[in-house]
Amino acid sequence: MKAIATVSMYDMGAANRNALNHSLTLEQRKKIQEEAAEQRYVEFTDGETKYTSGTVHKLDENTDPIQREFYDFYRTPRGEYTPKGGSPELTTHPTLSSNVKFMNFYPFNDIETISPRPMLFITGDKAHSREFSEDAYKRAAEPKELYIVPKAGHVDLYDRVELIPFNKLTSFFTEHLK
Repeated sequence: MKAIATVSMYDMGAANRNALNHSLTLEQRKKIQEEAAEQRYVEFTDGETKYTSGTVHKLDENTDPIQREFYDFYRTPRGEYTPKGGSPELTTHPTLSSNVKFMNFYPFNDIETISPRPMLFITGDKAHSREFSEDAYKRAAEPKELYIVPKAGHVDLYDRVELIPFNKLTSFFTEHLK
């Protein structure tokens, strides 16, 4: 039987439709969609591409904690990567016109059909993205497990080996990969 484990999950569809903790209003969403539609036409007529969101390039006293966490990974040697021919100024930044496609992205639809494959969802107790793992866990059919790592944020589980629950992963796969 195959088993599935996810670590530090992000539902990019929900994040774009609703923002974290469902903080985006319907009016704000409609405004983003309208701006993106206008931008698509600008790009169609060979106008300048606009980039949106992504990780900040400098920290200051007003930088929010989530951006600080992503900066610590994506803007330092810890996790920064710029593909050949790319620009470090654009890494992690989607285009305005393509980013709204995420609003129609529903990765958890039909998640219950993965059953009876065992699913392990791993998130940090301090992870701003914890809501996505909890939502996926709630929707998934049995067998499933939600494992919350103490003292871990979202990006900590990418590479902070002292926080990654290797024992949990080992026991989960040992039990379910027979």
